[in-house]
Amino acid sequence: MKSKYLLLASAFLISGISFAQKDEMKAAEKALKNGNPAEAKTSLEKAESLISNADESQKAQFYFLKGNAYLGLADKRVDEGNNLIQAAKSYNQLIATEQASKKSKYTKEAEASLAKVKNQLVNMAIDDNKQKRFKEGAEKLYETYLLDKKDTLYLYYAASSAVNGQEYDTALKYYDELKKINYSGKATIYSAKSKANGEYQNFKTAAERDKMVKLGTHEAPKTEKEASKRGEIYRNIALIYNNKGDVEAAKKALVDARAANPDDVSLTMTQADLYLKSNDVANYKKLVGEIIEKNPTDPNLFYNLGVLSAQAKENAEAEKYYKKTIELDPNYVNAYLNLSVLKLESDATIVEEINKLGTSQKDNKRYEVLKAKREEIFKSTLPYLEKANKLDPKNEDVYKTLLNVYNYLEMTSEAKALKAAKNN
Repeated sequence: MKSKYLLLASAFLISGISFAQKDEMKAAEKALKNGNPAEAKTSLEKAESLISNADESQKAQFYFLKGNAYLGLADKRVDEGNNLIQAAKSYNQLIATEQASKKSKYTKEAEASLAKVKNQLVNMAIDDNKQKRFKEGAEKLYETYLLDKKDTLYLYYAASSAVNGQEYDTALKYYDELKKINYSGKATIYSAKSKANGEYQNFKTAAERDKMVKLGTHEAPKTEKEASKRGEIYRNIALIYNNKGDVEAAKKALVDARAANPDDVSLTMTQADLYLKSNDVANYKKLVGEIIEKNPTDPNLFYNLGVLSAQAKENAEAEKYYKKTIELDPNYVNAYLNLSVLKLESDATIVEEINKLGTSQKDNKRYEVLKAKREEIFKSTLPYLEKANKLDPKNEDVYKTLLNVYNYLEMTSEAKALKAAKNN
């Protein structure tokens, strides 16, 4: 008798739990119909602890309502980002539950809602990045990727956003994931200009784009190739390790990167830069030799080598590379500008010394020496600045630097002519 009573009591207990679940879900359903997602969320929270004992259909309904409650809150701008993420998790739980039970009562609606969540998350992430909220943008882009892991581009964007926000540990996690899935980012982009708004629109296929052009809604079709991003990913992994002070891990990452991407010159450049910064001159020169041997006529290569050398305060090397850039491409504006900047760098030290001088006879003599040095520096930079200005008269950096040099050298007529040309 006693065991029979216990069985009956257990049955009543399970039945009570089931009724409680149904009551809370009905209350949530009613609240959602009345446009009150916060009330629906409260009702569902009361049923949360009981849901593990529910059957598959009840679980599916619960996750569906939960997703709708979170999405409803997000639509009302209540903690929008977090509620969108929670909505997505609930819808995914629903879909997984119905897949396991081989039923699909709510799946179609949930998939439509997931598409909406995804679109809203991406738009919020774009806004975050525009407002320089890079950390928040990275989180939303990563959650977008998790909604559908076939959309690997969002994982790449999440990593880039994390780097911009200097969230290096997070960026490293995302880059490692990109590396594991062998992400390349290579793509062909099919686009055409909309006649309605004059903006370019992308299409999934060339046929789809060409159809819209034939219909007359679009014009000026374009096909563009997106280069592989593997080199950039490996390079950024190395740079993050280097930024964290783990030079050995950075070097290893670059060795792996070059093994995986032997034709990516930018990786070799990054590795050379790392050796230069860690005072490993022998390996730096060895790599530079390899780079130049493979690309002896590439002005961009020599320009980049000049930038690396200048950053490492190897000014003589930098000057050599910038001059080689100009030899290969006499119209390379930035090479002229950087050469002038290189020449002007020593001026700051001279000015600092001048400011410390007194009025003694000895100091006055020293002032004359330093003044002559300044004039020599400014005169030496003139040919490069004038050539850069001739090539690119709208370049603001060139204009300002050249004007300062003219003014210092008291070249009044040249300064007036430069200003006049600027204003015309």
